[in-house]
Amino acid sequence: MKLVVEVKRISKEFEDLPLPQYQTEGSAGMDLYAAIAEPQKIAAGAVCLLPTNLAIALPPGFECQVRSRSGLAAKNGIFALNSPGTIDSDYRGEIKVILANFSKKDFVINRGERIAQIVVAKYEKVEWKETAELEETERGAGGFGSSGM
Repeated sequence: MKLVVEVKRISKEFEDLPLPQYQTEGSAGMDLYAAIAEPQKIAAGAVCLLPTNLAIALPPGFECQVRSRSGLAAKNGIFALNSPGTIDSDYRGEIKVILANFSKKDFVINRGERIAQIVVAKYEKVEWKETAELEETERGAGGFGSSGM
């Protein structure tokens, strides 16, 4: 059974843009599209905030993670910052994507281009239980490369 999530278009101006969709049967992420009227230049080293014209209503216990598109990152140095960014189940505003240009060249985003991907994920709420000692593990406190290169 698939999770059904309500989605609302913010403006009729961009209703021709596709809703997020999986590109292949095995895809975990769905593409988001740039809801911009004019091309948006992201200068080398700059950051911009791009609208998607979408707001969603996730059920409690789910989040929507905004992630970079691997093609934009590998080929053009364009990354979604704060990745994965989290859209909480109680947020009802427009989904926007923070893009950063880590390349040495300006990059232009056009109307309707795929700019990021989203993954809907289930999560658990936790309750912290403070303790003086933690259970030992083989790894222990080793981190940042301690398990090998």
